[in-house]
Amino acid sequence: MDRTTFTQYATGCVGYNLAVIAWGAYVRATGSGAGCGRHWPLCNGELVPRARDTAQVIELSHRVSSGLALLLGVGLYLGARRALPPRHPARRAAAGALGLLGVEALLGAGLVLLRLVASNASTARGWYLAAHLTNTFLLLACLSLTAWWSRLPERRPTMPSKALRVALGVTFLAVLSVAVSGGIAALGDTLFRVRSVAEGLAQDRSASAHVFLRLRVFHPLLAVGSALWVVFFASAVRHALRRPPITALSRGLTALVLTQVGLGVLNVVLLAPVWLQLVHLVLADLVWVTLVLLAAAAVEGPVEA
Repeated sequence: MDRTTFTQYATGCVGYNLAVIAWGAYVRATGSGAGCGRHWPLCNGELVPRARDTAQVIELSHRVSSGLALLLGVGLYLGARRALPPRHPARRAAAGALGLLGVEALLGAGLVLLRLVASNASTARGWYLAAHLTNTFLLLACLSLTAWWSRLPERRPTMPSKALRVALGVTFLAVLSVAVSGGIAALGDTLFRVRSVAEGLAQDRSASAHVFLRLRVFHPLLAVGSALWVVFFASAVRHALRRPPITALSRGLTALVLTQVGLGVLNVVLLAPVWLQLVHLVLADLVWVTLVLLAAAAVEGPVEA
């Protein structure tokens, strides 16, 4: 496998994992997480179960797609060792991606074995969801960096200035915080359905409201504040480092963030339909990937494309 082919393969891995993540959200949104019972990796105690209901088909298909993602991760790691020289940063990113895919599989197993699926509304599920989502974002970062760094034969990241390191840290934490709070909000929407916006607002304000509902109100506030910061950060980087990749990535990041805010408003107005939840999630993943690539481009220094 040559370097160009590997870069294409790594880019395909990013796209495939985005699809797997979206399908996992569909499993949660439809309450299909218990479709295979309390069995893992078997489904209802069978290696190849008969299709009994829709929930089982949805959950089993997600397990199969996740298993394929792990195999693709093994191929990514081996391909990086074959296509790239020793100590190349993309080789380290590929190794990180493979490790995080293994953690992702274990977290998925834990969801089933601990019964943190379907209608489970325990606080433990919220913490578990936050850990799962954080691992997923780290996985996307490693996959994206593998593809980005592999396009250059020897280029290695340089140490950014202290100001840029601080700004990047704040930005990454802001986006990750919004993602985690959005995951909690989506879980609340799934577990506690409402028939109108007014009913949802009353639900949030109730003194006896579930913790997921009390936390749900913070997501829009975090989202708007973080969106303003990310737009400012992208603009500042674009004007400070006037290079073609950075210009394109910063403008793309700004467009994605503003679109995401609009979708968030629509999500509230339409009472979080499943299809919109999936679009909202995929766009959040794309915001994260674009931010990661912008950070990578910012610390590279000028290079020939």
